[in-house]
Amino acid sequence: MSEFCGRTRREFLWQSGGGFMAAALSGLLDDRFLARQAVAADGTTPYASPTVPKAPHFAAKAKSVIFLFMYGGPSHMDTFDYKPELYPLDGKTIPVKTFGRGGRKNEGRVVGPKWKFNQYGQCGKWVSDLFPNLATCVDDIAFLHSMTADSPLHGSAMLMMNSGRILSGHPAMGSWVNYGLGTANQNMPGFVVMLDSTGGPISGAKNWSSGYMPAAYQGVVLRPQGQPILDLKAPEGMTGPAQRRILDALRDFNQDHEAARPGNSNLSARIASYELAFNMQKHAPEAVDLTQEPDSIRRLYGLDQKRTEDFGRKCLMARRMVERGVRFVQVYSGGAHNDDNWDAHTDIEKNHNFHAGNTDRPIAGLLKDLKQRGLLDETLVVWGGEFGRQPTAEYAKGTGRDHNAYGFTMWMAGGGIKGGVSVGQTDELGSAAVEDRFHVKHLHATILHQLGLDPNRLSFFFSGLDQKLVGVEGAEPIRKIIA
Repeated sequence: MSEFCGRTRREFLWQSGGGFMAAALSGLLDDRFLARQAVAADGTTPYASPTVPKAPHFAAKAKSVIFLFMYGGPSHMDTFDYKPELYPLDGKTIPVKTFGRGGRKNEGRVVGPKWKFNQYGQCGKWVSDLFPNLATCVDDIAFLHSMTADSPLHGSAMLMMNSGRILSGHPAMGSWVNYGLGTANQNMPGFVVMLDSTGGPISGAKNWSSGYMPAAYQGVVLRPQGQPILDLKAPEGMTGPAQRRILDALRDFNQDHEAARPGNSNLSARIASYELAFNMQKHAPEAVDLTQEPDSIRRLYGLDQKRTEDFGRKCLMARRMVERGVRFVQVYSGGAHNDDNWDAHTDIEKNHNFHAGNTDRPIAGLLKDLKQRGLLDETLVVWGGEFGRQPTAEYAKGTGRDHNAYGFTMWMAGGGIKGGVSVGQTDELGSAAVEDRFHVKHLHATILHQLGLDPNRLSFFFSGLDQKLVGVEGAEPIRKIIA
């Protein structure tokens, strides 16, 4: 207390409150009085949200991304990678090198595909009976049959697919897009995540974290039912004008704080987060209000059936998000552990029948709805998991398959991507990619490229390096599928 001796009571109250006593003053001023005077740390640049829209590096073919994440690792040879030579080998032990959670093996018992394949569309694409609805959309899809990753374990593989690294602490792809392009709609987040009803994936929020970037770029989790974001409703008495005055006071305090300690405050990012929450209290409820949709659209997404209602609701919300300027939407199929997701270690038929049956109609509905609205041309839809599965059984008995990061299938549609094409190839067993091998970073480079961002130019300086989603060594997009 000695340091306050000789000072007035007003000075004591002001300094002991860290300057926040000035918040009351804002109530006597107009809504934007302090904000008009707030500037950045250099003392001259007017304050601007870190998520304001930014120009792309070059003309973009896509404005938004919807990533349909099949958590757990769907089996490519049971879905979109037709392997007729596997059928007669069912039950036979053959030499084949595999690497999964069970370690490295040099032979295994073959599990033949459990579903029939048929050709669809003008392109004649082979698709299994797991996806009768999605099969009708193959002429709008580019299939990548030779994807590879660095890890056969869920945690690190999830991080790689989402952030480009097997270690945590790096920004998610949606954060990179948010950082590079900003948010087209300042009333909505630029990066939205919708989880499965059984829970989130392994590693949790690390999969949509902004890492070493400001928190304003991280993913915002929306719940498909009820209140879209917990605690979104303003407390009683906290009306819009009152909240706005507090935000303006915080900005004014941040200006003083930055002047005293330039470059040492991240309060600007926090203020941006508060302002986003303030805006979402007004606009998010309308964005997720599916009662505005006609019955025909609700049926298209499968909302009329209990089996498909949950995932269909999320896919419909994803369409409404991109309509409203959200840059990156990630929708998870599968959560928690074991058969709650696509991780089919014991019974491939039970597992994949369940998850494909939940998602087939909603995904087809999403593609068809985007197309009929003229949105597919500017919306990039991505489908896939963190890896694929092996052609052999994991255990002595049963039809379960172990993880496979040596070769698996993903697909992309819309956003300037060619339709009705398949690139890359795995061997005759589907155990490893052998032609046009594509790494996860090539997928990331393609997504950024379609959004008008140069994957080798988009960087964020951290820890002495110009960090990039595709790694400091860089990566090229998959040009064979770009229209």
